[in-house]
Amino acid sequence: MLELGEQLRAQRLRMNLTLEDVAKSAGVSINVVRRLELGEGATLGSFVSVLRVLGRADWLATLKPPVTINPLDMLRHGAQRQRASKPNRGHNKS
Repeated sequence: MLELGEQLRAQRLRMNLTLEDVAKSAGVSINVVRRLELGEGATLGSFVSVLRVLGRADWLATLKPPVTINPLDMLRHGAQRQRASKPNRGHNKS
């Protein structure tokens, strides 16, 4: 999170914006912007608002996990087992 905060701060400074400028445009408090820049986090909504103000909403695409499950493959291979069955011990009742 710290590296992301440093990138936010660098982008803000490249755009020659103050903490107050960003906070006001994003509709959040100065402390929210400061916490994001320090890597301390905030709500997802605040984070997205700040990214939009900084013109970097495209960064959100880098945060999504890669798709590893293909629904068509799941259909082709059938449902995966969820649990093991007990071994069949036969029906010998002596």
